[in-house]
Amino acid sequence: MQRRERTRHLIELGGLVQKAGLVDLADDDRATIYGALLELVGRVRKDDANDTLALWKRRGRRAFDAEEADRETGE
Repeated sequence: MQRRERTRHLIELGGLVQKAGLVDLADDDRATIYGALLELVGRVRKDDANDTLALWKRRGRRAFDAEEADRETGE
């Protein structure tokens, strides 16, 4: 059961990478995608992590809300 939940979680995270456009931007190159993610982590560790993470969370929630609104209106 735990293995199945972990697999689902990892698939969902991969979907977010795709949804954000990083796969297309990096031309589906895994080394580039991994490097980009490592860069983000490095930047957050240098800066005030709480502020940056809060900003990212707000942006993500707004994007999810906008997608939901588009689905509800049939766009």
